[in-house]
Parts: sequence; C-alpha cells; structure tokens
Amino acid sequence: MIDVRKAWRERPGLADLVMAAAAVALTVLVARAQQSGLSVYPQLAGSAPQRVLGAVLPIGWGFVHLGSVVPLLACAALCLRRRHPAGVAVTLVVLSVGWPLAVPVLIALFTVATACPARTTWSITAAALVPVPVYLLLAPSLDPLTLATAVSALTLVAGAVGWGLAVSGLRERAVRAETEAAMRAERAQQHAREEVAREMHDVLAHRLSLLSMHAGALEYHPGAPPEQLAQAVGVIRHSATQALEDLQDVLKVLRAPVVSDHTEPPQPTRLDVTRLIEESRAAGAELQLRERLDDPATMSPVTARTAYRLLQEALTNHRKHAPGAPVSLDLAGGPREGLSIQVTNPLHIAPAHPVRGSVPGSGQGLIGMKERVDLAGGRLHHHTTHTDFHLDVWLPWTA
Repeated sequence: MIDVRKAWRERPGLADLVMAAAAVALTVLVARAQQSGLSVYPQLAGSAPQRVLGAVLPIGWGFVHLGSVVPLLACAALCLRRRHPAGVAVTLVVLSVGWPLAVPVLIALFTVATACPARTTWSITAAALVPVPVYLLLAPSLDPLTLATAVSALTLVAGAVGWGLAVSGLRERAVRAETEAAMRAERAQQHAREEVAREMHDVLAHRLSLLSMHAGALEYHPGAPPEQLAQAVGVIRHSATQALEDLQDVLKVLRAPVVSDHTEPPQPTRLDVTRLIEESRAAGAELQLRERLDDPATMSPVTARTAYRLLQEALTNHRKHAPGAPVSLDLAGGPREGLSIQVTNPLHIAPAHPVRGSVPGSGQGLIGMKERVDLAGGRLHHHTTHTDFHLDVWLPWTA
C-alpha cells in the first residue's frame, strides 16, 4: 500500500507544483464568482498595485491582460513558499488588494503559520486583514453582500492561520516527543551501563580479592604442608572458576537482545549470606555474624539483592584495607522497622609497601554502595573512630 503522505514529504517540489495548479483552478473559479457579483475577499478595483504594475509593464498589455497574468504569477510563486514563506506571503497580500488572489494568499498564510515565528505570523496576518476595514469604509453601503464579503475574509484568514498554527504545534510536539524519547533511551542506556559497572565491580572485586589473598598466602608460606597448599590451590581454582562464571553471566546480559527498556544483570534475589561468610572465613577472615531477622521470607527481592551486594562489597573492602583484622556483621529488622546492617572492623594502617596478599582499592566501593542504597530508597552512613571503621545502612523491607 502506497503511503501518500510519505510520498509527498519525499517530493516537496512535486507537491508544490500540484498545489500551485490547484490554486490556479480555484483562483479562476473565485474570479468568475466575483464577476457574477459574489466575493469572498475584499478587492479594491483600480487600486495602487494595479496602477503601478500597469505602468511598468510593456504597452499593450492593459488591465485585461494584467488581470489574467498576475493571478497566474501569484500561484506560481507558491512554489517558493517553503524557502521564502514570509516574502511570498507579503507579496501576495499586497497584490491581493487589486486582484482576486484569495486562494494563494490563504495558502501563503498557512505556510507562514507553520514555518515562521509567532511575531512574523501575526504581523503578516494583520497585514492580510487590513483590506477588510478599508473595504467597509469605501463601500457605498453596508449591504448584506458587503458584510458577507468582510465576514468571509475574516473567517478564511483565521481558518488558514489557525490551521497552520495547529500543524506547527503538532510538529513541535512530535519533535519534542522524539527528543524526549531519545533522552529517555540515553538515560536508560546510561543506567544500564552503571548497573553493569556496579555488578562487575561487586562480583569480580569479591572473587579477585579472594584470589589475591590465597595467592599471597602461598607466596608468603612456600614451605607449608602439602595439605594446606592443596587446600589453598583448590580455593584459588574455585574462586577463579566462579569469577569466570560471574563474568560470563554479565557478558550474556550485554550480548542478549533488548526485550525491555532495561535489562539487569543476574543478581541474587534473597538474603543468603552463608556463602559469603564461608568464603571469607576460608580466606582467613575472623568474622562474627549476628542475624536477627523477623520473617525474612517477606523481604522484597530488591532489598535482599541490595543487602547481599552491600555485604559482599563490605567484605571485599575489609580484605583490601584491613586484611587479617576481625570484622563484625550485624543484621537486624523486620517488615515494620526495615532492615538494618552494621559492619565494623578495626582500622588498618597500610605500610609503605603493600603486604603480600593485599589488594589495591579501586576507589569505587563506597560510591557503588551509596548508589545502590539510594536506588533502593535507603540510607547509608560510614565513619571512623580512633580504632574502628563503621558502616551503617538502613533499607526499607519492601523496597
């Protein structure tokens, strides 16, 4: 099926030629109607435009020929309305005083309303309406035909300009909608990138910190018993395998086709910290966990996922900045009071050169934690005392 509107938009020159031809036909009909005594637009016979053009044209043309040529030229000028809307409209408005150019004038006014600023549109519209009061003042009598001509002129001009303004408004709304859609898509893309960045940081930093700790222990104790060496190597292999699997999960999300505005990387949906605790203790961390949760099954997946990632990042930071120091985790809350998380560990003053097994910080841990808590509608506060680092988090139970 042929899309007529699309075809017209792709061929504006052809559309203007067809419109000019239609304007010629309608102008002829209007001229004949005026000859029979009917008029839709005020025309001042023998006016200044007629006299000026009649004087500059070659001798022999006369007003009879001029009355036929000017409307044709006026309709042909409509082909320039897209490039020079204001100039074409002003020219036709001036010529309409002496010749029956109602049709091309209305088309030109419509074009001005769709393409020109508001001030230009209203100025040209006011100029187009000037002949109406002049026509009424010069009329011998205000008979019904004279009044009907004035009313028809006002109605036609208002209709053309109003239609043009409506089309202009629709175009502006369409452009604004496209711009807003592009901005929403850009924001969604940026949000997805930040989410993937947070996820990769949380997951890989956790795994790689375990790898570094065990590898450092092997380097520091090369003469350890074979059983301990085998256990450490097994932990390293397991952590490396888990890191690769987590990375593959994230890459699958990035490569998957987009089926919604936002696709999240795979994340835990319940607060099960057993695995985190076991991994940290296997890495040599002295960890104390206190868990007092009422009806944890009713916790929303968003809260559980956020809490899991916060604890994961907190333990990763502990291995980076205070390896070997004891750490305390306190989880408490319920459906009414929300979820409270407190992490405490002694401060560790890093030596001039990192010890074996220590992990350099990326500087993104606390930033990512703060972003996650904000997205879940919670609060995060961290501070240090003379001896300890404290992390306090509150999350809504049903975020």
